[in-house]
Amino acid sequence: MANSKRDLFLKRRLRVRNKLRKVNAGRPRLSVHRSNKNISAQLIDDVNGVTLASASTLEKDLGFVGKNGVEAATKVGAAIAERAQKAGVSEAYFDRGGFLFHGKVKALADAAREGGLKI
Repeated sequence: MANSKRDLFLKRRLRVRNKLRKVNAGRPRLSVHRSNKNISAQLIDDVNGVTLASASTLEKDLGFVGKNGVEAATKVGAAIAERAQKAGVSEAYFDRGGFLFHGKVKALADAAREGGLKI
């Protein structure tokens, strides 16, 4: 019997996160979540269990509420890089979750890199 899309997504997410745990070297994790309507990113310190910074299209000041396009992802990536620098974080490792690294997820990562965050 074939796996559902959700099962495949969950397997992929666990596989990615377990590989990243082995090589993280104490750096914070830049976690991305993408839904049908929004995209969000969090900078998480897994050692202390604390979110250091976050950005999402749900924030009205970004101007992309309810939009999930490449432009919105680019804006969120720039915002998370700016907030990471304010929090004193210069490098992190990128956790794409179960999402494939292309399109919106790639645009967010590229914008965070351009903003000065070393991923």
